[in-house]
Amino acid sequence: MSPILIKADRFIDSVESLPPAPRILPELLFLLADGQANSDRVAELITFDPALTAKVLQVCNSALFRGAEPVHDLPGAITRLGFSEIYQIVAAVAGEQTLGGMQRGYGIGQGELWRHSAVTAVAGKVMAREAGTDENLLFTAALLHDLGKLALSTALESNYAEVARQTEEANRSFLEAEQDILGTDHAEVGGRLLEKWKFPEYLVQAVRHHHDPMQAKPHEVLTAGVHLADMLAHLLGHGYGHHAYAVRARTESLALLEFTAKDVEQLVIKTQAALESSRLLKAN
Repeated sequence: MSPILIKADRFIDSVESLPPAPRILPELLFLLADGQANSDRVAELITFDPALTAKVLQVCNSALFRGAEPVHDLPGAITRLGFSEIYQIVAAVAGEQTLGGMQRGYGIGQGELWRHSAVTAVAGKVMAREAGTDENLLFTAALLHDLGKLALSTALESNYAEVARQTEEANRSFLEAEQDILGTDHAEVGGRLLEKWKFPEYLVQAVRHHHDPMQAKPHEVLTAGVHLADMLAHLLGHGYGHHAYAVRARTESLALLEFTAKDVEQLVIKTQAALESSRLLKAN
């Protein structure tokens, strides 16, 4: 095992309590890819988590989703909204449960990491449609891209002043500051955490390499989508703490998705429009 992985494991193991893994997501993604899947099987998976079920039904019955009659069960919600819409609701609700807390080591307030992650996921969904790739995969990878910060936040609390100095005064990326101070970074730790949680390899690699997509082969296209979605979230003002310096764009990500610099302008506009009309974000 590499020294970086050993350090990543050490930080993960040192956390007293991590939020529960959103384990339902890989199984639902598998069902989405199976054209034979039926609503009863999807509903059965979701109902194992009563809190998740209640939240999904609450969102489905919000003013933004409501039809002529309220939905009382998951099969009814799936019939009304479709597998893909239900999946994205479940992913976002599970993501909020996992990412919603305060992360003091990063200067992240309650709900800020979740909000950034949700905006990144919406940006990923917009890009996937434009690029003709699987929007559920990119939505999920983008939603989970900063997962590693849950494990590194405590370690960074005592080093926060140095992180701030490096990012603000030395104009270094947050990734560089993490590597310098901790010997690993949130992308590596996030990928390792998904690995431990038995997530599919494409999601592991997309999270692990979202700052350097060319390292994620053969999953570099999905990873480039996460990288660009993160850029779009920051361009739209949905960052946090010292993260104005946290990310640096890689032009190869544009080439991997066959976008140009001009396309980025349109992606910003379309993502902003998607955020303004997002049923999910308004319903939460």
